[in-house]
Amino acid sequence: MKPLVEFPLAARARIIGVLTDIDDTLSTDGCLPAASYGALERLHAAGLIVVPVTGRPAGWCDHIARFWPVAGVVGENGAFYMRYDRETRKLVKRFHHSAAERAQARRRLEELGARILASVPGTALASDQPYREADLAIDYCEDVPRLPEEAVERIEALFEQAGATAKVSSIHVNGWFGAYDKLGMTRAFLAECFSIDLDARRDSFVFAGDSPNDAPMFGFFPYSVGVANVRDFAGRLDAEPAYVTEARAGAGFVELADALLAAGTR
Repeated sequence: MKPLVEFPLAARARIIGVLTDIDDTLSTDGCLPAASYGALERLHAAGLIVVPVTGRPAGWCDHIARFWPVAGVVGENGAFYMRYDRETRKLVKRFHHSAAERAQARRRLEELGARILASVPGTALASDQPYREADLAIDYCEDVPRLPEEAVERIEALFEQAGATAKVSSIHVNGWFGAYDKLGMTRAFLAECFSIDLDARRDSFVFAGDSPNDAPMFGFFPYSVGVANVRDFAGRLDAEPAYVTEARAGAGFVELADALLAAGTR
């Protein structure tokens, strides 16, 4: 991972979109600082396509798509995207799975969740679980005392033994049934909402993140950026970001936004 200052100025000037994780990338210590939100607003005002790409639930994403200065949001690690059409005043939702498929998966995940809670003492369902449409989030440090790495690995293993995909964020272990991830739904969002072929334009976007569930994005984008706390997961990332900020969490995202806007990014 190179320091952010080595991100070439000419490459920064060609960026047309910023894709970003939320928890511990935009947020700091569980809160969204004014500076982070202001950075989103400045990027949006400069004409960039700004898209949070998060593990957070559909209930949160409804709010984000409507009220934040963003083009849309990819949620639950790629289960869906949402965007708010301000001309028609309609929230557009696009899920990877049908409603029937999600209902079937939800029953399996409820059973699996009970098994995980019984098998890994100290964990809990994430407090935002009631607002989820497609995945199961197991809290290992957000609202419970931080569990050791061995417990997090045990949660991952239980998901995988049941045939589910498991991804670790900075606060939760998320699991779901189905072959989707953050990258796949981001690709669909940009194609369907902006007619952008992401595979052909990957060097026109920056992705910012901080944890293992961001690895598909880190590996895909040549201009991926980790906020400094990504180093906390050293050795646990399937792919590392190309660049890393000096500051952690929300301050790191502000550092990235400043670097892009200083380059005259449009």
